[in-house]
Amino acid sequence: MTLVTGRVAMAIMGMILVEQFYRNTPAKQRWGIKYACLGIGGVFAYDFYMYSDAMLFRQVNSEIWAARGIVNALIVPLIAVSAARSPQWSLGISLSRRILFHSAALFGAALYLLAMAATGYYLRFFGGSWGTVLQAAFLFGAVILLMGVLFSGTLRSWLKVFISKHFFIYNYDYREEWLRFTRTLSEVGHGLGERTIQAVAELVESPGGALWINRESGSCELVVHWNMPLAKGDEPANSSFCQFLENKQWVIDLQEYDSSPEKYGVIAMPQWLRSIPKVWLVVPLIQQRKLFGFVVLAQPRSKIRLNWEVSDLLKIAGKQAASYLAQQEADKALMVARQFESFNRMSTFVVHDLKNLVSQLSLMLSNAEKHKNNPEFQKDMIETVDLSIQKMKRLLQKLSSGASIEKPAPLFIDQLLQQAVAAKSAVEPKPVLEILEPGQMVMANWARLERIIGHLIQNAMEAIPRDGQVRVCLTKDNDAAIVEIKDTGHGMSEAFIRERLFKPFESTKSAGMGVGVFESREYVHELGGKLEVTSEPSIGTTFRMTLPLCNQNHAVEKAA
Repeated sequence: MTLVTGRVAMAIMGMILVEQFYRNTPAKQRWGIKYACLGIGGVFAYDFYMYSDAMLFRQVNSEIWAARGIVNALIVPLIAVSAARSPQWSLGISLSRRILFHSAALFGAALYLLAMAATGYYLRFFGGSWGTVLQAAFLFGAVILLMGVLFSGTLRSWLKVFISKHFFIYNYDYREEWLRFTRTLSEVGHGLGERTIQAVAELVESPGGALWINRESGSCELVVHWNMPLAKGDEPANSSFCQFLENKQWVIDLQEYDSSPEKYGVIAMPQWLRSIPKVWLVVPLIQQRKLFGFVVLAQPRSKIRLNWEVSDLLKIAGKQAASYLAQQEADKALMVARQFESFNRMSTFVVHDLKNLVSQLSLMLSNAEKHKNNPEFQKDMIETVDLSIQKMKRLLQKLSSGASIEKPAPLFIDQLLQQAVAAKSAVEPKPVLEILEPGQMVMANWARLERIIGHLIQNAMEAIPRDGQVRVCLTKDNDAAIVEIKDTGHGMSEAFIRERLFKPFESTKSAGMGVGVFESREYVHELGGKLEVTSEPSIGTTFRMTLPLCNQNHAVEKAA
């Protein structure tokens, strides 16, 4: 009885506290707590009645005790109303849309299975001798139907829209939607165009769409379509339709346009757009305030009203998708530019080599009248013509193959220098070769290294007067071969060497291309060496080429 007496005292104290709380609350704020006070006070009042009855009859009435749970359940809506009226009572609990979606789907499946089980039991009970057969067939069909419904995209779409509309303030969980949107755009597999349509379409439960991109031709051209019949039609970028998308950046609802065309001004819908079945929305893709393209979406699986929230989300998604597509277009353009650059660079070097051969043959012909009866000159002329023909054949082979065949291999640098100097010996003044360290081996392509050394010798010969001198010297410094090409020409200033000598397409010659010295330095660097220049005006110039040596064992391994 002591416990019952304490419970009665607690019920009285609770009713007093609720009454004092309500009385001391300002009148303007009582509307927010009155239902909570009514519910909580009712609980204490019921407890007072139940325990008072127990004190009177010296035992708790089982029926009154059983009704206590129902009474407590009845006050829950009253407390919920007060909680909704008083935002400061919020506990900050957020319910995930995904959890609610799966819970609703599971709850609906459970109710469906219970109903089907009851129906199956009824068939078995009243089906007579066929009852068991009918029950098994019915339950199997019911399970198959449930699986079909659960995997239905239309049903899932309807359930998502229903939950977002009736259980949440906003239609979207923006964090989840944006993560899914960027994940779809970044996936590998099918093309970015299809992924863009899919990412935008999933925001509004659309099953398909098509993508148009503004091309350099001045028209928005169809690029790709996804789950939508192919629509034939390009839209000029200066049409009222495209100008409206660019200037207003609105999402066009074609159903709204049909019912209220005055909202869209004087815009004229393209005829090809009307020919697409079940077309619904046109989403502009804006890049730097310019119309990059647009996405046309099919009607959604479940009815969605295009309000300000949906429209704003689609516009932001369109801008994000436009940045991805613009990056892809830029990458493609850069790839094409690099291919042309590679081709142009190879063509430049080939033309430069042909120019050197023409210059060499021209100098030889200029000396032919004077030395045509000299047997040594005739011999040198034949060798020069033969070497020129071989070089032109290699150039033609390179152009026809479309790729470089100049692969490095071990070679003796002294032999290469002998051939390079011999090729220039048909012209006066002849270069002089000094081999102080013979037998040195380097790793390089013979034709290309001979070409750049020959070019440096040719430049030196063109820079000297008739009584000048060009010397080619081969020495050794530790593990490197040193090739020096010295001339007694007019020389170069330090400013010219620093600012112009190694810059491509810069030349002091009237017919020069300015790529020979640039190619020489690039290839020497590619071999792991370096090319240095020292020069004094009116005294001469020295090109010093340092190439790493290749020992015999290493050369054998490379050759193998």
